Amino acid sequence: MRVVLAEDHFLLRDGITRLLQAFGHEVTAAVDNGPALLSALTTPSNAPTASPDIAIVDVRLPPDFTDDGLRAAVAARARNPTLPILLLSQYVEPLYAKELLATGSTGIGYILKERVSNGAAFIRTIERVAAGGTAMDPEVISKLLIRKTHDQADPMTRLTPREREVLECLAQGRSNAGTAEALFISEKAVAKHISNIFPKLGLPPSDTDNRRVLAVLAVLAYLNR
Repeated sequence: MRVVLAEDHFLLRDGITRLLQAFGHEVTAAVDNGPALLSALTTPSNAPTASPDIAIVDVRLPPDFTDDGLRAAVAARARNPTLPILLLSQYVEPLYAKELLATGSTGIGYILKERVSNGAAFIRTIERVAAGGTAMDPEVISKLLIRKTHDQADPMTRLTPREREVLECLAQGRSNAGTAEALFISEKAVAKHISNIFPKLGLPPSDTDNRRVLAVLAVLAYLNR
């Protein structure tokens, strides 16, 4: 797997690079600012750093230390809509998640640095996003789901507490089996909850759309309208 990494703290950038290499992955570029990230992700296809399998991006990078990393990632994804992006941040910011998810429905992730405590699990998360999956940190989703619940006119309020828990697991990229394990319920119960969630969020059956990701998009569209 070819990885572009953007992280302004040297020790963390070096540590992630070494971890990826230890698991057999190639870091084609490790940069510390937004402009360098955009350059690394938009290099012509005949260059050595072309076509990364994923970009791991710290949201707040130089020169402005605001959302430079996110803006570079979104700009790169506008040019290459299939480029997987994993945001790695210290902050729970719904707007960041919304901007990332607005770029497409596959290959997206948002996890918190402080929650990364296992190297192998972190690598599995990276690989899942690189393969087109989703990975949303539980704390990020929890804070998304508790906002504006007073608005009884919104479809989100139609979900039961258990359905919200299932939706949180979907946002983390969990399978039905993984969701059942996390919530201590059966896979059959998970499937039933999912079948109830989709129509409540106005997501009809589709042969092409990933309704699990669209469900998360529906949540974010509501929270940030």
